[in-house]
Amino acid sequence: MEKTEVVAKIIEYVGGKDNVVNTWHCMTRLRFELKDTSKIQEDAIKALDGVIGVQFAKGQLQIVLGTSVHKYYDIALQMLDLKEDIAAPAQPEKKKDFISWFMDMVSGVFGPIVPAIAGAGMIKGLMGGLVALGVVSNATDTYKIIDMLASGVFTFLPFFIAASAAKKFKTNQYLAIAIAATLMYPTMVDAAKAGEISNFMFAGILPIPVFNYSGSVIPIIFGVFALSYIYKWVDNIVPEAARTVITPTITLFISGFFALTVIGPVGIYIGKGLAWMLDVLFGISPIFAGVVMGLIRPASILVGMHHAMTPIALENFATKGYDMLMPMMFIANLSIVGAAAGCYFKEKSQKERSIVLSSVLSGILGITEPALFGVLTKYKKGFLAATIGSCVGSAFIGAFGVRLYGYITSSIFSIPAYIGPYFIYAAIGWVIAFGLSFVLSYLFVVKMDRS
Repeated sequence: MEKTEVVAKIIEYVGGKDNVVNTWHCMTRLRFELKDTSKIQEDAIKALDGVIGVQFAKGQLQIVLGTSVHKYYDIALQMLDLKEDIAAPAQPEKKKDFISWFMDMVSGVFGPIVPAIAGAGMIKGLMGGLVALGVVSNATDTYKIIDMLASGVFTFLPFFIAASAAKKFKTNQYLAIAIAATLMYPTMVDAAKAGEISNFMFAGILPIPVFNYSGSVIPIIFGVFALSYIYKWVDNIVPEAARTVITPTITLFISGFFALTVIGPVGIYIGKGLAWMLDVLFGISPIFAGVVMGLIRPASILVGMHHAMTPIALENFATKGYDMLMPMMFIANLSIVGAAAGCYFKEKSQKERSIVLSSVLSGILGITEPALFGVLTKYKKGFLAATIGSCVGSAFIGAFGVRLYGYITSSIFSIPAYIGPYFIYAAIGWVIAFGLSFVLSYLFVVKMDRS
């Protein structure tokens, strides 16, 4: 079945074109926001060629299509008469609880920018490993040039988030980027780095707190969220004949001022608060923290909530210079791969074995959805084995303080980024996670004959 035919069937099985409010994708999932979820024909979607799994969580229909999801997405845009840079027309939305809204927001904002931060993170990790091995010196021009390719994305991360958040909140992308530019303007960044003043004084009476917003996440998300409402309010009160010039002028002034005085500082403190909460968890017991993270990570990937950890990790890099969550994410991935590999030997059908093998290879490369939806959702004990391996492996590396100093994807190519004082503990953790999950899955998953 051709991809065009698959997409046409998907649209039919989600209730038709008129039932789709919006669609977007992350690394492996095509996500839909629908008017009426009762029209979803889940079993029919699962039966389509190329569909690995279907998940409905927190108001989103998530169809797992693997790493070629962007091809399906492009076809869907054409069939739904949507443009990638223009959000779907606003629809009366059902009221969501905060958790549903938050998860929908995080996946909608971070999903589209994952390729940029994943690619930059991979380059950064590989270069870090080469420096640690003495292959490359960080004093050479070659290193500096390659570092620009990688570090540029993270330094100017607010610009990427602004563009993506504007699409999610259905507001003007260029005004959103202007807010990011305001926060990232050299006057602010240089003053924060110098550390000589804590505030700029507006009109001599109103303090503008000085912070370095480079690499920050939460301030710009909140800033664009506020912009979306300010823009609508201003647009409604400005006469139609003057909207082209007056609306963006007033919106930028109010939104930018609000971001500098309130939202930016509040976002910074929220980010520090999240980092503090994580520090408290690790302070209670690094082993306990590892067990908690290892327990929730596989399940969060299954329901599409795993992007919620991304802003926390990015905030850790921005505020502390390192992060201990991402090594545990890698542990969880290896556990999922190990459990799926154990299931390989339980399959009699060559077709099913090939499906398991391809999912294992995808997992090694950092894409675990095929293993989760294609294998472990069928074998519940296999999923339990992955969770146990994730808990034990994460507890081990937590006990020894394994950390990363830059964002990188959780795949076999990220290994060079761990080279350094924690490498041996990280490596032992990987062996524990993969090995334990594999053994438990092999021992307890019942052999299936699907022929």
